[in-house]
Amino acid sequence: MLIHRHRQILTNALHLRHFSQSAAAAVLQDPLEPPPLTYLEGFPRPDPKFAEIIRAIPRTISGKNISAKERKVGRVPSIVFEQEDGQHGGNKRLISVKTNQIRKLVNHLGRSFFLSRLFDLEVGPDFESNEVIEKVRVLPRKLHLHAGTDAVLNVTFIRAPSHALLKVDVPLVFRGEDVSPGLKKGAYLNTIKRTVKYLCPADIIPPYIDVDLSELDAGQKIVMGDLKVHPALKLLRSKDEPVCKIMGTRVSDQRKSK
Repeated sequence: MLIHRHRQILTNALHLRHFSQSAAAAVLQDPLEPPPLTYLEGFPRPDPKFAEIIRAIPRTISGKNISAKERKVGRVPSIVFEQEDGQHGGNKRLISVKTNQIRKLVNHLGRSFFLSRLFDLEVGPDFESNEVIEKVRVLPRKLHLHAGTDAVLNVTFIRAPSHALLKVDVPLVFRGEDVSPGLKKGAYLNTIKRTVKYLCPADIIPPYIDVDLSELDAGQKIVMGDLKVHPALKLLRSKDEPVCKIMGTRVSDQRKSK
C-alpha cells in the first residue's frame, strides 16, 4: 500500500513537472524565432466570404469501381497528402467530400482561384454527424473535371500547417486595360501567362496577383520579375519570363480601317 502510494505521488510529481515545462514553453517565446508572417497592406488577401469549411468522411479503399459508386451517391473521391518539398508526398489519407459543395466553390471562385485558396477540412464519421475526427487546414492541389460536362471527378488536397512552404500556381488578375496607353491606341493585350508558380509560406498564400497595365504602351511587356508580391514568396520560374505584352493592332482591325 505504501509502495503504491509512493508510486502515485512520484507519477503526479512527474506529470506536474511536465505540465509546468509545457506551460512555460507555451508562454515564453524564443526571441530568435521569427514572428508569424501576415498579409501586407496593399496586397491581395483571401476574401472571407469564401472561408468555408469543407466537410469530408473517411474512405478505406480506392479504385475505379469504388470511385464510380462514390460519384453516383453525390460524393467526390479525394485524397489528403502531407506536403514534401512543397508538393504532395507521404501520409496519404483517403476521404470523400460532397460533390455539391466542391462544385459550388469551383463555380464561385473559378478553377485556378480554388486551387490557390486555403480551406479548413473537417473529417467526420458521416455527413449527418456533428462529430469531428480530424480538422486540418488544406490547399486544393489538383482538381479533375469531366472533359465534356465539367463534373468534379476527384480532388487532391495537401496539408497546409503554418510552417509549410507550398508550391502554388497563383492566378493573375489584369487591371488597368481602360487606361493603358497602348490599348487606347488600338493595340491589343497578348496574355502569355494566367498563373505563375511561387513557393509560398502557407499563412500568406496570395489568392491572386494584380498585374498593372495602366502604364503599358504598345510593344512593352511585363515579365515575372515585375510582379509585385509579398517578399517572402519565392518565384520558381525565370524572372525574365514574359507574362503579357501589348501588341500592335490586329490584322483584322487594320483591314477594317482601310
